[in-house]
Amino acid sequence: MKVDGTLLVENPADAGPMAQALEAQGFDGGFTFEGRHDPFLPLAVAAQQTERLELMTSIAIAFARNPMILANIAYDMQLLSQGRFILGLGSQIRPHIEKRFSSVWSKPASRMRELVLAIRAIFASWHEDEKLDFQGEFYKHTLMTPVFNPGPNPYGLPGIFLAGFGPKMTEVAGEVADGFLMHPFHSMDYVHDVTLPALARGRALSSRKDEDFQISCQVILAMGDTDEELEQTMNGARAQLSFYASTPAYRGVLECHGWGDLQQELNVLSKRGEWLEMAGRMPDEVVEKIAIVGPVSAVADRIRERYGAFAARVSPVAPFRPNPEAMAAIAADLRTNE
Repeated sequence: MKVDGTLLVENPADAGPMAQALEAQGFDGGFTFEGRHDPFLPLAVAAQQTERLELMTSIAIAFARNPMILANIAYDMQLLSQGRFILGLGSQIRPHIEKRFSSVWSKPASRMRELVLAIRAIFASWHEDEKLDFQGEFYKHTLMTPVFNPGPNPYGLPGIFLAGFGPKMTEVAGEVADGFLMHPFHSMDYVHDVTLPALARGRALSSRKDEDFQISCQVILAMGDTDEELEQTMNGARAQLSFYASTPAYRGVLECHGWGDLQQELNVLSKRGEWLEMAGRMPDEVVEKIAIVGPVSAVADRIRERYGAFAARVSPVAPFRPNPEAMAAIAADLRTNE
């Protein structure tokens, strides 16, 4: 099981030292996500200051870009990192795509499937000198002149991972991607009832080898060795999970446990901006179903128990005051005691 650490920075320049620290601590990879800052720039900095750390966007928002732009960025990141880049893509939700990015939202699962296939067609035109003739419902790419063709990538092509939550998008990931990025808002019941069956349906449609497909799980931690530390990290987990739980698109996890009404309650509070009240409404039993809760020394075993049967990689995340030494110890435990 590979272990990835976060490269959450307020300035892309800071990603270099942070990535160096992850590499020194034994992490296998470092990931960014599209939040307050662009997800690619920190990885470009990190690529130049590390030697073995895999670098992944988890996630970059696909529908805010087009396949050619994503292909160019991923291709160049693969060059810059000397073969260590993974393009992780996600759809986001409709309000953000339409209102924040002023982009088009329609048939998200079908659009994502086609976007990945378009990227692969573009890659093939560069890497294998195939004629570019991709004509789909959402994207058309039919022009590639020599001046815009970078030629074969000496480090091979980057992997493409897709994030998904509902069964349709998860099936698409299983069919066309090299890996699946599991949303941190999940429970084991939801994973076994919804996620893994959907991935299996998608894999059955794929021509890609099952053994090359990876599942990567982002895991929220609430850990502490004293009652005070544990309560602080539980508060951080409550805040993060209440934000996810307020989103209608993520209601399925709550419904899986009979907590569907909580989603509507939190959604009303979110529209009022009552973020502290939202966190206070998250019962401990909900947090414990989704997050890994307990002393630092028990975290690695609990991650292994939950995810060891199907996950190729995990990304532990502590929303409140992450302890770098504790995170490094967890990563070392996961990597050396498989």
